[in-house]
Amino acid sequence: MLTVIGEALVDVVSKQGQEPRAHAGGSPMNVAVGLARLGHEVQFLGRYGGDEHGTRVQAHLRDNGVRLPFEPDTRPTSVAEAVIDDDGAATYDFRLDWSLELDDDRLERLLAGTELLHVGSIGAMLEPGASRVRRAVELAHGRAVVSYDPNCRPSIIPDSSAARAQAEELVALADVVKASDEDLLWLYPHRSVEETAAAWLRAGARLVVVTRGPMGPWARTRATGPRGVEVPAARAEVVDTVGAGDSFMAATLGWLADHGYTGATARERIDDLDAGQVEDLLRFAAAAAAVTVSRAGADLPRREDLPRG
Repeated sequence: MLTVIGEALVDVVSKQGQEPRAHAGGSPMNVAVGLARLGHEVQFLGRYGGDEHGTRVQAHLRDNGVRLPFEPDTRPTSVAEAVIDDDGAATYDFRLDWSLELDDDRLERLLAGTELLHVGSIGAMLEPGASRVRRAVELAHGRAVVSYDPNCRPSIIPDSSAARAQAEELVALADVVKASDEDLLWLYPHRSVEETAAAWLRAGARLVVVTRGPMGPWARTRATGPRGVEVPAARAEVVDTVGAGDSFMAATLGWLADHGYTGATARERIDDLDAGQVEDLLRFAAAAAAVTVSRAGADLPRREDLPRG
């Protein structure tokens, strides 16, 4: 069982000359759907309301085979209003309610049997829910592979010092960390992406992956050495970039699960991923992101849409 914990929301996407479109979204929720579409058993721990938007979120998760331990609550479902520019890039405005009413006993039960736990984005930084996310990571650490994507949102967490401190707490407990170069340069404006990756490996991470837009992704483990591994961005006709990073994250985790890198015993083996293996992983994840940017909204690929990874 794979577990994803974090926010679910509805993206209301606007593009000049077109009617706004509503899609179920939220970075962790997208990752859960992406993993399910790649054939993995996954549960999603996150809240949504019983309103029209929440019904959309619930249906999207269930239709994609994601397990849902939580029922809708009585509060409004969170909304992200995304405006797409002429290059397909999205800017966001959020209306959020992020809390997670889970005591330790129930959290322990929900995490029992989990071989991989993914956290990130708003859910890992915005209180009061972020404290529960950190507790889930603490409980899973050492018993499952833990992955983390900061997916920074300066419009929500504008204090980069506070965001950096929260990110570093989770990096120290995570095995796999994925971030964009924009995330890293916002968190650490006075050092290079490569220097931050090295620091995160020293802090405890075992695989650090950096997405770099048209430059293509780069990653390193202890086995690859400081030069790491990079591959070119996969070619695609860009419709919009909504969900591209989440698609890359889901495919990264899907590759690891497909190749047996889950569970307590996988942590040290991730250290030993060599350059050839990391290249295979990056190409698979880049192909997934390319499929997503070629479609409107966060429409992540299924197994049959991708080359064998």
